[in-house]
Amino acid sequence: MPRISLPDYWMGRDLKFAAQLSPRIRANAELLVERVNKLLSRYSEATGDDEERRVNSGWRPPAVNAAVKNAKPRSRHLTGEAGDLGDDDESLDTWLMTEAGQKALEECELWMEHPDATPRWCHLQCAPPGSGRRVFFP
Repeated sequence: MPRISLPDYWMGRDLKFAAQLSPRIRANAELLVERVNKLLSRYSEATGDDEERRVNSGWRPPAVNAAVKNAKPRSRHLTGEAGDLGDDDESLDTWLMTEAGQKALEECELWMEHPDATPRWCHLQCAPPGSGRRVFFP
C-alpha cells in the first residue's frame, strides 16, 4: 500500500532548518501526512495501484519557498499544511477528479490544486483555500 512518511515530507529540512520548525508546523505536517496516507489507501483500494508516491515538495521554510519557481508567498507549504506528490502519469490526479476521488478528498479532509496547474505532480493540502473549493486553481 503506498504511503508517505514524515521523513519523506520533511526532505531533511527538519534538520537543516530546525530553528524554523515550530510545534505548530510539526502538528500540521503530522495531520497532513495522516490524511494523505488515508487518501492514498482509498486510491489504492479503488484502482489497484500500489505505486509508491514520492514527495516532490513538503515543508518549505521561507528561504526554500522563495527559491521555488511560482511558489506563493503565503503557500501552505510554509505552515506544513501542503505537500506535492509525484504523479508522472497523472493517474492520481485523474482519479481524484472522478466522483469517487472527490468523495475521498472530502472524507479525508483534503483539498487539491487543479490538475491543469500541476503537471506530473499532485498538490494536496489539509486546510481549505480562500475559495473554499475542494479543487482550486492556485
